[in-house]
Amino acid sequence: MRRHIRHFTARHEPSSHPLSHAKSGLGAVIGIGAVGGLAALTDLPLLLAPLGATAVLIFGQPTSPLAQPANVFGGYLLATVVGVAAALALPASWTVAALAVGAAIALMSMLRVTHPPAGAVPLIAIAAPLQSASLFGTILVGCISLVGLGVVHHRLPPRLHYPRRVD
Repeated sequence: MRRHIRHFTARHEPSSHPLSHAKSGLGAVIGIGAVGGLAALTDLPLLLAPLGATAVLIFGQPTSPLAQPANVFGGYLLATVVGVAAALALPASWTVAALAVGAAIALMSMLRVTHPPAGAVPLIAIAAPLQSASLFGTILVGCISLVGLGVVHHRLPPRLHYPRRVD
């Protein structure tokens, strides 16, 4: 039995220097802080939960394919289109929410722009269908802010290439 449990408890992330961990946390503080500050200045609801998860990827796992700008922008765009279309075309229900999330995941996967936090966007659109059209601008501002800060942040020591270089 222990042998089977070990697969669930094994840590697959490589260990790294404590300075890298501190830098990741500081980057997230700065990134989400900037988005929050922008929200306060513009009265836009920019502090959306999926953007917190995006910060984890951009600042904590910047070499992951899921954290790359094409995935961030493409994943959020597809998920927002699917979510808004579902919210406007169908009555809000858990089945519509499930179908919208599944459709967003399938499209992201097909177009190779998977960004897991974007999977929550259809839920946001369906939960507040009257405000779903403004979701495009809100998500775009959040993405631009986090990706832009990620590019600058990863140029500071210890340096990492973000976005990841294409070979």
